[in-house]
Amino acid sequence: MSGERILVVEDERAVARGLAYALEREGYTVLLAETGAAALAQAREESPALILLDVRLPDTSGFDICRTLRAEGRRLPILMLTARDEEVDKVLGLELGADDYIVKPYSLRELISRIRASLRRAYGELAADADDGPTAIAIGDVILDLERLQARRNGRPVDLTPTEFRLLRYLARNPGRPFSRDQLIEAVWGYESDVGSERTVDVHVRHLRQKLEPDPANPRHLLTVRGIGYKLEPTGEQG
Repeated sequence: MSGERILVVEDERAVARGLAYALEREGYTVLLAETGAAALAQAREESPALILLDVRLPDTSGFDICRTLRAEGRRLPILMLTARDEEVDKVLGLELGADDYIVKPYSLRELISRIRASLRRAYGELAADADDGPTAIAIGDVILDLERLQARRNGRPVDLTPTEFRLLRYLARNPGRPFSRDQLIEAVWGYESDVGSERTVDVHVRHLRQKLEPDPANPRHLLTVRGIGYKLEPTGEQG
């Protein structure tokens, strides 16, 4: 994905310059923002392919920026950067729509690997897989369009993040088959991701239910399989 624009949101200038240098050596175009306000402006005006978003910013938090971008329907991958390795932070970031979570200190090699994986999953793999199998899958009143990489509910677009789309597509291509959380992490995030908490899958399933189910509290399509994990029933199921 060389040449893709990456927005680095980091208020420590030395860290930001180091990240920019490393990413530019890999062929990426780097945009820099030191504040949340600047980050939102750059994201809206420059349409980057991915955002590296520090949690701690001088005027707001990275969580608020992530929440705002997702509320605006922006689906690009967002990787949260934080100095704290706390489960509550990781879950909060995922709740707000982040795709991955990277804890400082990290090696540049690891970071670049994670960026490449996120870009590949968000753009390359989704586009390549669209030609494999059906081009659209019906899930109740939702149509998952694998050519346009989007979902529509009763004709209206459903804003799915790249990770949500991959998870839904994987389950929809295996209707009725239950998967454990570990199986879904391996299939959707891959071994190179560090999101391996079971809570990660639960958060994304809850988001999908909120977006796709007529009654998220009593899902008919995206179902919990007790003692195993989750399965998808495209035509609906009672209980």
